[in-house]
Amino acid sequence: MIRHIDFTEGDAALDWLSLTDALAAGHALPRAEIRDSFLYRGKDTMLSRAAWIDGLGIAVKTATIFPGNPKAGKPMVNGAVNLYDDGDGTLSALVDFHLVTKWKTAGDSLLAARHLARKDSEAILIMGAGTQARGVLAAYRALFPKARFTVWNRSAANARGFADDTGASVASDLETAVRAADIVIGTTMSTEPILKGDWLRPGQHIDLIGAYRPDMREADDTAITRAALFVDSRATTLDHIGELKIPLDRETITREAVRADFYDLPGGTFARTDDDQITLFKNGGGAHLDLMTARHILDTVSAAT
Repeated sequence: MIRHIDFTEGDAALDWLSLTDALAAGHALPRAEIRDSFLYRGKDTMLSRAAWIDGLGIAVKTATIFPGNPKAGKPMVNGAVNLYDDGDGTLSALVDFHLVTKWKTAGDSLLAARHLARKDSEAILIMGAGTQARGVLAAYRALFPKARFTVWNRSAANARGFADDTGASVASDLETAVRAADIVIGTTMSTEPILKGDWLRPGQHIDLIGAYRPDMREADDTAITRAALFVDSRATTLDHIGELKIPLDRETITREAVRADFYDLPGGTFARTDDDQITLFKNGGGAHLDLMTARHILDTVSAAT
């Protein structure tokens, strides 16, 4: 029987820390086989991601990202997620695309923060005020329940709306907000760096989510070279996302500058090494994470019903 899981049903059943446990467990399984394909039409993107993890199953997720949609009152991102059984390849579930995306994206960053952010972090800045920003605020609140959240956005009206809905405060000057933050989270659609490395201070954790194309990045070269670099997956970030691809192509950094990805969690190298270290994590959100998240959603919802 094929299970259909909509957003409301799944969202009510999940919690953030359990999801990060499931993501960590998924990276202890055999390495995923992943295939990504991109199609472009100007600023519009179609991204198809497939992953197969022996012992967990198969997921295929197709996303369309049309940045002009919000002006017409339509969602920027749309798509579908199919989850297949590992044993016989039959379709196990159709899981709401936006449910998987919300929990996968923010859970990806939260797993990194559990290992890279200082435990005493109190001030968290979110750059951007869209859907992803709301998801990561909810996720980080689960890990840092006493933290103070600040939002910066190019549109002051959108920042105020975000603050009204979430209880965050609004930053008018990005540099000042970055210097005051213990954790800086990027959820913007920027193609040019907005986060300057000269603004960073010892002990900060930088979590970059927004860039997903080869021509997109949120942090400049100084930030990349000052920080200890980590990614969720080398295979889906280094040659595909501008945040690291551009400085690699320019030979500003080498591939060895990336210290670890999530498959290094069992060995203990995906970790902050001292309190003064600046850590920078690039959230690439590969298909293997969609698979792990969709499987966790199916298991969690099935156990609750």
